[in-house]
Order: sequence, then structure tokens, then C-alpha cells
Amino acid sequence: MIWSYVIICLYALSMVFIALYTRKRAKSVNDFLLAGKKGLNGWMSAFSYGTTYFSAVIFIGYAGKFGAQFGLASIWIGVGNAIFGALLAWILLAKRTKNMTRRLSAKTMPEFFEKRYDSKSLKLVSAVIIFLFLIPYSASVYNGLSSLFEIVFGIDGWIVMLCLAVLTALYLCFGGYFATALSDFIQGIIMLIGVALMVFSFLNDAHVNWDLSKLTSDVNKTWFTFNSTSTGIYGSTVSLLSLVLLTSFGVYGLPQTVHKYYAVRDRKSINQGIIVSTIFALIIGFGAYFTGALSGLFPEFANVGGDNIIPEMLNLVIKNGIPGLIGIIAVLILSASMSTLASVSLSSASVVAVDIYKGKINKNASDNNVNWTMRILCLVFVVISVVIAILNDIYQISAIAYLMGLSWGTLAGCFIGPYVFGLYSKRVTKSAVWVSIIGTLILTVTLIFVLGYNYYGFNCTVGQALKQGVACSPLIGVICMAYSMISTFIVSRFTKPPKQEVIEESFLKPIENEII
Repeated sequence: MIWSYVIICLYALSMVFIALYTRKRAKSVNDFLLAGKKGLNGWMSAFSYGTTYFSAVIFIGYAGKFGAQFGLASIWIGVGNAIFGALLAWILLAKRTKNMTRRLSAKTMPEFFEKRYDSKSLKLVSAVIIFLFLIPYSASVYNGLSSLFEIVFGIDGWIVMLCLAVLTALYLCFGGYFATALSDFIQGIIMLIGVALMVFSFLNDAHVNWDLSKLTSDVNKTWFTFNSTSTGIYGSTVSLLSLVLLTSFGVYGLPQTVHKYYAVRDRKSINQGIIVSTIFALIIGFGAYFTGALSGLFPEFANVGGDNIIPEMLNLVIKNGIPGLIGIIAVLILSASMSTLASVSLSSASVVAVDIYKGKINKNASDNNVNWTMRILCLVFVVISVVIAILNDIYQISAIAYLMGLSWGTLAGCFIGPYVFGLYSKRVTKSAVWVSIIGTLILTVTLIFVLGYNYYGFNCTVGQALKQGVACSPLIGVICMAYSMISTFIVSRFTKPPKQEVIEESFLKPIENEII
């Protein structure tokens, strides 16, 4: 075990070194948010995208819970992430996002909505929604990591969360997006190596012994059988498809993933990003869900909760194996967590500092003032997320996977239609954006209680209905995303079109070194 602690300490020291190394690279707001005028090359952008995409939630929450329920069929979630969430997303969004945000001089998603749809109110409302709904996602990442360290290392979850928060805040507040991207590149390499070692270790264990026929003998859990043995909505084909759709297309409307396109350097970098991000997503997604599916061969974990399956398996399989291997796997989960937390914190802090503080409270604030405000808000966001995560760990308010699903589904439902159509169509209207945002918020709350009461009947308590409804968050998220796309398209056809000057600013304004 001593080697594992050494590896973890070396990793922590490397993050501190990155913070110190990049401390002079974030002197302005543009430096802090977009890594300077030149932007990042394709490799760094792709790794930053991938490490933000996949956090501890996928390894601890999603892979464990849904791998156990669906077996090998859960791997289709990872495949969908690679094809639709990486390959198609980069092809459809990267070039247009880069060009349009440069025309509009937009540094954040709320600022994009303000200038694209000529509405300061949209900027304020979207900023508040982003800040509020990224908190449960961030909390779920903290919870995912703490459950691993509690089971494998016997360290209290709150200690792990505080240490992770300090490290993340350190390099994020010192170096901004460049520090985040540099650490993401290193963490991405660690994740690839760690996943390969984790898959090998599980396959080599006596429970598996490289024989997958034991797993496919269960007719409910083969590669192409989408029904699990669990009851309720998460025992159906609809469940698996909703997970594929939410985790694959949800990133089209999430500020922390869309932000990666803002800072990509040029056409060559985009082409690199398309290839690298797809390969990265395929390896990480396949590896995570494959190990989760193997849990079916460990009968001692049949009654273990979904959030604890992977940590318990790691504790059994790796702890007594190669010296230091559990440390490498722990660093894998740490890397996935810190990269996501940094991006989420940066997105949340930026919308408050740029869109609320500079946009509403102090319009004459200097660049240096806004820059320092962002750094402080990064710390505030980290603190709030940690407090919620610790409370969730103590009171078991909700499962990790559902916290993520609720956050992703609501944000993507609010923004995916206005953002995607806004990049391509000159006809999208401000009214359509409001319908998407307000309708998604109402639809989310309504569906939570409808599905909750539908499961228990009307004799259950409000708390029971709420808990069960939140457990359906991936399906709710998919419904909200579909609503956003459909409502944005239809409402835009029957409402007042945007002003011509707004269209020209967004689509026709000449910019230097436009990506063709």
C-alpha cells in the first residue's frame, strides 16, 4: 500500500507544480478563460474535452450501477458517447462555435445568448441556471471519488473531498484555463493508462479468468439484450437508450464542454480534436462500462449499492495485486474528477463574474477586477460543491448517477435547441429561446413528480415521489432535450425574426483568420 500512497502524493505534487508554472499565464480575463489569443492546439483541446466529459461519475456511479444492471449491453453507452458525444459533436459544433463566438466576442454561453439573440435578460437567466445546476453535478463528482477512497483506503470521505477541492482550486485559480488544459492533458494520459490497467486486472482476476462466456450466459445481460433483471424504469430498453442519448447528446448544451470549442486554435486543431477526442472517448467509455459489466461475475457484490460496486471490486481485485497498482487506479479516478471539477468550476465562476457581475452589477469593472472576481468565485463554487457533497455523503440524499443526470438533463434541455440551431439558422428567435428554457424547467419538475407518483401510486409521500422521480433523471433529461429542439424549431417559425443587424453580427461579420 505504501507505493500507492507514493504515487498519489507524486500526482498531487505535479498538480501543485502546474499551478506554480502557469501562474503568470492568466493575467487578463481572456487569458483566464480562453488561454490567450492564440488558443490551444488540437491535442490539448481534445484531451481537455475528454477529461471534462468523463469524471469519477462514469467510473463510480454510471459504470457500476448500469454495468451491473445491463451487463455487456451497457457498453453501448460508451460507444454512443464516442460516436455522438465526441465525433459528431466536434464535427457539428467546433468550427461554427469558434467562428461565431469570435464574431460576437463572447467568452461564455450566457454572453453568447445575449449577443446572438439580443437579450440581456437571457444572459442573466442562463447564467443563474448554469451556476445552480452545475453545483449538483460537481457534488456528484466529489461523492464518486470519496466513495472509492473510503472503501479502498479507509479514508473518511470528507477528508478526500477537502483535499481534492484544495488541489483543484489551487491550479485553477492560479492559471485559469491554460492550467486546466495542461493538467487535463497530463490527466488524460493517466486516464488512458489507468483504464487499460484496470480492464486487464479485472479480466485477469479469478472471478473472470478471461472468460466472458460466464457473463453472456445470463440472457438478460448479453451484448445485444437490453433488459436487466431490475424492476421499474431502469430495467427496460427505454432506460438504456435514455442513458445513451443523455450522456451522448447532453454535451451539446453543457457550458463546460462547449467552452472547449471557444479556445481551439485553428482548422488543423479542430481536425486533430475530432480524431483524438473520439479515440479517447471510445477507450475511456468502453473501459469504464466493460469493467462495470464484469461485476456480474462477482456474486459477493450482488447486493452492494450501485455507487459502491466499482470501489468494492477494485478493493478485492487490485489491493493484493501488483504493488502500487491501486495507487495508479486511484490517480485515474482523481484525474477524471479534477479535470471535470476544474472545468465545471471555471464555467460557473465565469458566468457569474462576466455575465452577472460585469454585465449587471458593475458594468465599468476593469479587466483586472473581473479576473480576480472569477478567481474568488472559483473558490466559492468549490466550497459550495464540497459542502453539498459532504451533506449528501452523510444523509445519502441521492445517488451519484442521478445527481449527474439531473444536472445534465436540465442544462441540456434548457440550452441544446437554442445553442445548436443558433449556430446554423438565422431564423431562430429570442421567443423560442425563452420557451426552451422556461418549458424545460417546468417540464423537469413536472416529470419528476409524475414519474415518482406513477411508480409508487398516490398513496406515497412527497419525499418518496421526489426520490423516485429524480431516479428517472436520464429519461427526463432526454425528454427535455427533445422538447428543446422541437420547441426551438417550431416557435422560431411563428415568432418575430431577429433584427438584421443581429444576423449580420452573428453570421456575416468579417473576422481575422476565420476557420473555413
